[in-house]
Amino acid sequence: MDHPLAAASLPFTDPAGADPAGPAALVAAYPGPALRLADGLSIAEANAEAEEMLENDPRWFSDLQSWLSASSVAPGLRSVPIESARGIMIVEWAGVPLADGGFLLLGRDDTLERQLRHTLTESRRRYKDLVEVSSDFAWETGPDGTFVFVTHKGALGYDTDSLIGLDPRRLALEEWGDLPLPFDTHRPVDQSELWLKSADGTPACVVASALPLFGAQGEWLGARGVCRDVTDQVLRSAELARVRNRERLLAHIVHTLRDRLDAAEALTVAAAETARALSADGCRIYRAGEEGGLVLVAEFGAALPDSECAGGAQLAPMLDRIAAADGVVMDQIGELLLVGARTEHRQALNGTVLVWRADDSEPWDEEDRHLLSGVADHIGIAHAHLAYQERLRRLSERDGLTGLFNRRTFFERLEEALERTDSGPSALLYVDLDNFKAVNDLHGHQQGDTVLKAIGTLLSSGVRPGDLPGRLGGDEFVLWLGRADEAQARRVAERLLKGMAGLVHLSASPEKPLGLSIGIAVHVPGRGETVRELTDRSDAAMYAAKKSGKGHYALAPAHQPATQPTATQPITLVETAP
Repeated sequence: MDHPLAAASLPFTDPAGADPAGPAALVAAYPGPALRLADGLSIAEANAEAEEMLENDPRWFSDLQSWLSASSVAPGLRSVPIESARGIMIVEWAGVPLADGGFLLLGRDDTLERQLRHTLTESRRRYKDLVEVSSDFAWETGPDGTFVFVTHKGALGYDTDSLIGLDPRRLALEEWGDLPLPFDTHRPVDQSELWLKSADGTPACVVASALPLFGAQGEWLGARGVCRDVTDQVLRSAELARVRNRERLLAHIVHTLRDRLDAAEALTVAAAETARALSADGCRIYRAGEEGGLVLVAEFGAALPDSECAGGAQLAPMLDRIAAADGVVMDQIGELLLVGARTEHRQALNGTVLVWRADDSEPWDEEDRHLLSGVADHIGIAHAHLAYQERLRRLSERDGLTGLFNRRTFFERLEEALERTDSGPSALLYVDLDNFKAVNDLHGHQQGDTVLKAIGTLLSSGVRPGDLPGRLGGDEFVLWLGRADEAQARRVAERLLKGMAGLVHLSASPEKPLGLSIGIAVHVPGRGETVRELTDRSDAAMYAAKKSGKGHYALAPAHQPATQPTATQPITLVETAP
């Protein structure tokens, strides 16, 4: 605020003249501090407020004297700090030269105004600094909708000059089309998310807040707001969501594998769950075979071309590539998009898992590959579990020395076979070693074990699916021939007796040669014969063969149902040279 007398020159009138317009009257009536200085710059008059300031802090007056002595005819304005009872105050003085060579000094308290200006300046600087260091960029659009202001660092890789005058809609992705944007909004926008194009063409996600600007007549003048680039946060959140979803799907498949006690059943269910988790049309799980190669153990979904089908010739090479690769393998066979991974246990290959989609589906992405890799790790463990179960089953079902079915398993399987009434005639051969005790007595049990292993090999060689070779204990063996009539049973018995010729060297002595005594009982379904009755018939035939001098087989009489009159039927003895 300018002083009204800052540029005036007042004539001097002595106070005794009582001139109401003179300097003395002005000093007395002035609402602020006022002084009249004589020609030598000494104080001629001072009002009460000026006197109070001189009493509290006389130092400021010397500063004014120096200012006036160095000033021209019209010194103008001078601000000086003055210590008062209320603290430091800033007083702005206007110096007016008088006709007698003195000066009239009129003061104004400028403390509050200066503080307000300082506060406003600091606020503007603080706002500017905060905007510049934040991740937000401030902007303003004009009535034509183009940018008229953007923070000096620009935005999204653009510099300020390239954005000024640009239509913001040119930054929007095509998918936004005609959707409203905060840059031309007619209503307040708070934390609105939208996707824009960065300077390098990549999508960028920003959160915008904006206010519309209106003129005095209500006309729209533009908008003003800030945008915060949250692309990294959005991508991290999306990745975290994908990881959590992958972990959820993988956990479901893992629980599927663990909740099934039977590993083979677990693999079948896992194939279905893997296909569903990957939105695949089908899934196959292969297991490494004992003699090499891959064996299909579980399958789900749409058919996959096999080697004899069109395009199937490419499947085997792909499985080989999957088995040899460290990571996931992708390929296309015909109209199918395939992806597969090897399965391992203790860093050793034990199978592969393969899934596929039609080529008009979404291609396999990184997330699919990560999920399949995790599934493959757990299927590898399931393969190992299945192998362990099979080993336990073999140990529980098989005789540890010969590898033949043990007594319990043999009779369980025989019970199942007799329950099938549509299988036709079958035969049970009861086999007992001749002169085996002499081998143990003369050469020891180690040689006896060698004989038993050789008999196991003899019984199991040449068997067909459905045949059951077993060891009942000691030197007693059995062989069930499924779907075999009397003639076929005789031929098998003769083959076994002739096979003993190759084991003569294991005999205790020439006087006690190894041999077999075999009893044959032919079973005809539908006659109600039990396992016990069938076994007793073959056992009796075996003893008949042994009593005849060993090295022979004998045929048991046919089973007679309990409802028919029983009659003693002779056992047919067949002498065969050992």
